[in-house]
Amino acid sequence: MELLSPAGSLEKLRYAVLYGADAVYASGEQFGLRAQSTNFDYLELKEAVAFCHKFKKKIYITVNIFARNKDLNELPGYLTFLQNIGVDALIVSDPAIFSLAQEYASALPIHISTQANVTSWKSADFWFKQGARRIILARELNLYEIKEIRQKLPEIELEIFVHGAMCMAYSGRCLLSNFLNSRDANRGNCSQPCRWKYHLLEETRPGEYFPVEQDNYGTYLLNSRDVNLIRRLPEIQQAGIDAVKIEGRMKSLYYVANVTRTYRQALNNITSLSKRIENLSAELEKVSHRVYSEGFFTANPSSSNQHYENSAYIRSHQYLGEILTQEEELLLVNIKAKFSVGDLIEMIFPDAASDLEFRVTRIYDEENNSLSFTKPNTIVKIAFDQKIQEYGILRMKLSGK
Repeated sequence: MELLSPAGSLEKLRYAVLYGADAVYASGEQFGLRAQSTNFDYLELKEAVAFCHKFKKKIYITVNIFARNKDLNELPGYLTFLQNIGVDALIVSDPAIFSLAQEYASALPIHISTQANVTSWKSADFWFKQGARRIILARELNLYEIKEIRQKLPEIELEIFVHGAMCMAYSGRCLLSNFLNSRDANRGNCSQPCRWKYHLLEETRPGEYFPVEQDNYGTYLLNSRDVNLIRRLPEIQQAGIDAVKIEGRMKSLYYVANVTRTYRQALNNITSLSKRIENLSAELEKVSHRVYSEGFFTANPSSSNQHYENSAYIRSHQYLGEILTQEEELLLVNIKAKFSVGDLIEMIFPDAASDLEFRVTRIYDEENNSLSFTKPNTIVKIAFDQKIQEYGILRMKLSGK
């Protein structure tokens, strides 16, 4: 199965590829459902394609908004551009964009987005007959339904999400953000109001807020758990799925790298996964996430797919930064969070066998002045006398976790 990872920036794309993705998905500055927050300009798209192809990996571009009339004038030129720079496929949900892609980017395979909510073999067959290469199945499907689609349609490629945030709305078709914040989720600008805190307000008691359930902070009746199907990969493979996808273009570089690496190891050892699953599952606990579930994979929706206590992320480890280069006995590090001399920190690498733990003895700024601790968004040097792999990432276990 192909492992498909999110690329919310050019830097995250590089780490996704180097940490084990077979392909990445990204968005241009327009026409994608994350286009307002994670996007590539035209030059970056060219660079992204070149980087992926250098490592013999694929890049798919999301063009999965629901188009309005005003979009139709710009789409032909954009689609032609994507074809000319050599992207490997388009991810589309709107029939209008599908039609335009066939006209202006006819050499590119088209993948049908999960936003198109394909929930039956007949719907998948419809898109296949229109010329779609792959269907990204709706997240609402269970294993039995997935198997039936494969049995009915042996020729089309099938892809499913296996890890990451789950939208509370049907196949991501949500109007809450538009209604509450004038930001259209179906055009790439979701403000995630499903994660906000809610109270009940009675009409005759202005300013008096009642929790829907007894909770000091409100209720989280819209708060979906994150999906985590790493234990189910053998069943997914047996069901005939061609590609498994990680959600998270808005997540950190560390999240993308470590989740990709963990699923890469799982797929590489899928026949003996049961022997490794506890260690791999533990690694997924070390990235920022909400309470995990298996989504709809084995059952219909229930309260077990929601987390009503809070919408906070679970964090056992802090992402500290990435290693830019090694200069003799110093590591040059791009800092994302504070750590201090004396702290015990970890380094992870694309090859997990190279991971190591060490205690910080000396920190210097770029002018070689000694520091006792780091500050986010700075570059520092850390004393380290071993030769290491490239593209290392620093993290630290949080106290009490």
